[in-house]
Amino acid sequence: MRILMISLSILLLMGCVHAQTTKDVFAIESLGDGMYVHHGAHLDIDIGYQGDICNISFVVGSKGVAVIDTGGSLKVGNQLRDAIKKVTTLPILYVINTHVHPDHIYGNAAFIVDKPEFVGHEKSAVAMQLRKEAYDKLNIKYLGEDAKGSEMVKPTISVKDTLELDLGDRTLKINAYAVAHTNTDITVIDSKTSTLFTGDLLFIERTPVLEGDIKGLIAAIDILKTYPVKQVVPGHGPFAKDWVAALNNEQRYLNALLTDIRANIKNGVSMESTMNTAAAGEKDKWLLFDIANRRNVNIIYPALEWE
Repeated sequence: MRILMISLSILLLMGCVHAQTTKDVFAIESLGDGMYVHHGAHLDIDIGYQGDICNISFVVGSKGVAVIDTGGSLKVGNQLRDAIKKVTTLPILYVINTHVHPDHIYGNAAFIVDKPEFVGHEKSAVAMQLRKEAYDKLNIKYLGEDAKGSEMVKPTISVKDTLELDLGDRTLKINAYAVAHTNTDITVIDSKTSTLFTGDLLFIERTPVLEGDIKGLIAAIDILKTYPVKQVVPGHGPFAKDWVAALNNEQRYLNALLTDIRANIKNGVSMESTMNTAAAGEKDKWLLFDIANRRNVNIIYPALEWE
């Protein structure tokens, strides 16, 4: 039941970014050396979630292409696929999902025709199955006609610890994590450019959210900071070269949140009151802090009561 309740709330968590005008063009940013990123629009879900709110990327090697996340609908997946075809005629070899959340996976169906390997965490297939009914309903509710065809595509390759994918002149190293942002998180490191694709283990500018384990996420960030990389593509937010600072910012917020919730539990302060006060010193440092922080407390507080 708790999993289903979390599933019903997670699309809200992901869609809650400050509103701005939707771009008419499906823009692709070239990061050089065969790397491309599409930055999803920052739309509040009440104004019009359209399945295009996270960063979705692709990497071109001499043998073919790897896609990293595919967006929240078949429509977005098709737009991404069309953009790839304008860049290269090489085959799409891999579609990698950094975690199970619907804004990252529902574009997978657009790539079935290419017959790639679909790559995900070893727990992704089970997580997809458990969440399918709830996520399908949410997509229909918020996307309407655009939800049609947005089927879940489970991994054909599961990652338990690490995996390397050969794209020809470059390899992609996949690392899997214990429970952090979710229980299905993986990251991708491109060998040619030393670029880390973090999925939602890292948010830049907007308030980080999680449904997994805050202590696990803090620990995962410590691991990310040890990687020999030069730049990061976060799950949400701009591409960054000052990547350690970005990870430190997120970790600072999470540590403040953890400390405040623990103190309130110890002192008998209710969850509702904690929603209004936890990590208050971080409020001016993040977009849409109030709503995202309250939802974080709603998830974290009950778990910490059992410490």
